[in-house]
Amino acid sequence: MTRKRSAAGCSGVLVVRGEAGIGKSAILEHARDAASSCGFRVETSVGVEAETQFAFAGLHQLCAPLLDRAGELPVPQQAALGVAFGQRSGPAPEGLLLGLAVLHLLAGVAEDGPVLCLVDDVQWLDEASAQVLAFVARRVSAERVVLLFARRDSVAGDDPLAGLPEMRLDGLGDSDARQLLATAVGTPLDEGVCNRIIAEARGNPLALLELPRGASAALLAGGFEVPEAASVPSRIEDSFRRRSAHLPAETRLLLVVAAAEPTGEAALLWRAAAELGIGPESAAPAEASGLLEIGDRVWFRHPLARSAVYHAATPPDQRRAHAALAAATDAQRDPDRRAWHRARSVLGTDEEAAAELARSAGRVRARGGLAAAAAFLERAAELTPDPSARATRTLEAAYASHGAGASDAALELLANAAAGPLDALQCAKLELLRAQIAFHSTRGSEGATMLLDAARTLGPLDGALAREAYVQAFEASFHAGRLSRGRGMREVAEAAAQEAPPPPTPPRAVDLLLDGLTTRFTRGYEASVPTLRLALEALCQDDAPPEEDNGRWLWLACHVSVMLWDDESFFTLASGAVRNARETGALSTLPAALNAMSVVLVLTGELSRAAELLSEVDEISRATGAPPLPNARFILAAWRGRQSEATALSVAIVADATRRGEGTTLGSSEVSMAYLHNGLGNYPAALASATPPWEHDDFPHSSSAVPELVEAASRAGDPEQAAGAVEELSSRARASGTEFGLGLAARARALTTVGPDAEVHYREAIERLGRCRMATHLARAHLVYGEWLRRQGRRQDAREQLRTAHDLLSAMGAEAFAARAARELRATGEHPRKRTAQPTDALTAQEAQIARLVATGATSREVAAQLFLSPRTIDAHLRNIFRKLDITSRRHLRDFPLP
Repeated sequence: MTRKRSAAGCSGVLVVRGEAGIGKSAILEHARDAASSCGFRVETSVGVEAETQFAFAGLHQLCAPLLDRAGELPVPQQAALGVAFGQRSGPAPEGLLLGLAVLHLLAGVAEDGPVLCLVDDVQWLDEASAQVLAFVARRVSAERVVLLFARRDSVAGDDPLAGLPEMRLDGLGDSDARQLLATAVGTPLDEGVCNRIIAEARGNPLALLELPRGASAALLAGGFEVPEAASVPSRIEDSFRRRSAHLPAETRLLLVVAAAEPTGEAALLWRAAAELGIGPESAAPAEASGLLEIGDRVWFRHPLARSAVYHAATPPDQRRAHAALAAATDAQRDPDRRAWHRARSVLGTDEEAAAELARSAGRVRARGGLAAAAAFLERAAELTPDPSARATRTLEAAYASHGAGASDAALELLANAAAGPLDALQCAKLELLRAQIAFHSTRGSEGATMLLDAARTLGPLDGALAREAYVQAFEASFHAGRLSRGRGMREVAEAAAQEAPPPPTPPRAVDLLLDGLTTRFTRGYEASVPTLRLALEALCQDDAPPEEDNGRWLWLACHVSVMLWDDESFFTLASGAVRNARETGALSTLPAALNAMSVVLVLTGELSRAAELLSEVDEISRATGAPPLPNARFILAAWRGRQSEATALSVAIVADATRRGEGTTLGSSEVSMAYLHNGLGNYPAALASATPPWEHDDFPHSSSAVPELVEAASRAGDPEQAAGAVEELSSRARASGTEFGLGLAARARALTTVGPDAEVHYREAIERLGRCRMATHLARAHLVYGEWLRRQGRRQDAREQLRTAHDLLSAMGAEAFAARAARELRATGEHPRKRTAQPTDALTAQEAQIARLVATGATSREVAAQLFLSPRTIDAHLRNIFRKLDITSRRHLRDFPLP
């Protein structure tokens, strides 16, 4: 079925799971033979336990035969493959950009005919390769590509393939087991012996084939030997071990060399054998025993045979094998593998080997292999004779492990590094990393205290790093918000004001951010505005020096722009983050950037486009297995007036945030509920939602909450609370100086003013909001002005404002606010016009996004690169788009009125 679907232009993915020896590899071999006979191109990769520390080794196995087609890829994807495979220098590629490159590479090859990718022993793939292949497996759809994986159940650790279609293999039934056993033995067996072997094999085919070979004469004669208590895989491995134990000494050593070098390169094996004085004739007994085959490549009968041979060898023989492989490996062509083998050949410590391995760690880190770099550094530390240098390398390994997402491993390495000796700066960096891990692990309140303590310690040692740590403490305290059990933003600000080292000259963007936030929470909102505006200007520039890494602070800067009602900076930062993530293929940061951009688009009135981006976030979440970010979806549902959806999201988000101690999410959720209830005209509920962020002065949510509070309080009969909020809002808006902030303040004054002066404020609000990006608030200004005019008895003037509000809000999709405008219009005696259904209404959010991009003239390949899909998938979507819009070409799409 999969073969037919692939030939017809569809993809297929299957993960075959089961214990060692259950037949997974046999299924892959059968698939290879069947596919080859049907015209498939078949490419393979096999994970090897000894290879798990070599970044992208498994991916290179699969892709190496295809790299002649790499020139067809977009330049960033070509560069990513070249850097990852060590073929060119350049910045470390985002791991999932490689996924897109591999997806496009396979899709391009599949244009010539269907492709089958077989990946065996996935549990032993290096982490980087496994993540890339999992991404590809979740993105194939319209390509003629089939991915077939085999993974052993018993290996612990994260499973990047979780959630993909799978088939689990169970053992053979009794009659089939007997038939296979009879075939394996070839002579009649005592019935008791037969029953015992079948019982111990538990239906495992490889066990049924191997256990009789390793059985003693006593067992085969009558079954009186005492059975061993071991799992089936262990019994199979023991069988392979016993079989190799009877081979000549030189043959056993040759087997150890073959087991220690997982690339399977026969020429390398023979060079290493020559280093040991072993001739080619020594291979014959091993091949005759059925343990391995040597041709152009070296093949073990089963991965368990490889591990059995290696682990059965004495440590001296293992070291001899690795030393020979190091000597036989070309130091120019493969310096990292040579360094690894050399490191494994050392007994005790060896600074030269440690230094070589540390240099390799630097190279693999530059290729994006942080997990491999951590492993190399950890081994380098073990080999380092000098205690101080050993502690330094262990600390570096901890940073690399944390960067690779292995926080538990990083904490273990930190504990080893803490044994020292470390100098004062290294001790401070150790505590900083420990604090960063605590924050990233919980996002709760403990991280701020730890980060603040680390910043204080770093102050006299490394001023620049100390200032960055203070900003990280601000981030952590911001996350904890009102649920903080440690240091809140005010406490962090007071500490920074008193103890942070002075900024360099000229100050970096992060320095301006630190000084502005410190001022905000020590001297007040108004005093902080000038410095924070300078910080936003610096962060909005694209020409910052690379060493400043301003991208680290974009997330916090977006919240500063919200606090200042700086809609231009918010748009620039969010759109820049999306653009940079797309250009670099940073799929790990793209969802957060798209989430921020979706919030911007909601407020600019482009709710359909926001939905398109959230659809893309969903696709990325499915591809990466990461949970989707809910806050933009919540804001969108609130502005659309979808009460049941918004309420359900609120309940789930608040419960999760409360459990984690993440108070900022409570403020964000309350603001969204205030949007919802003001749109529905449920003013007491809106007031109840908007009050807590304002009273707590939540950063940055109080700026979003106060306009909602004023509208709700003025309509719910609480003029005193509304008046107090208006006074504070007006003061902050004047300090901010943005048209957005001043427009909101004018609208708030209009809502709380009695008599003719109110109209002056309404008109000012419309004028100012008309000069900013936030079209939703402009439409609402028309709405409240129209409501006020109707209450003044000026029905004709009211109709004009309400009609404008209704048309704007309806076109945006702000359904609850539009319904509120419609009710007011009807109260003036006018029936609001219903929005005419459009052909584009039939498009899904993803189809609408693709249509919009293609309408600008983008090719399928360009759209595919932006949306992390393949060109063939884009073409499949286009066929659906053409059918729904009743058009036949891209030219027609360019002329079609898209929303």
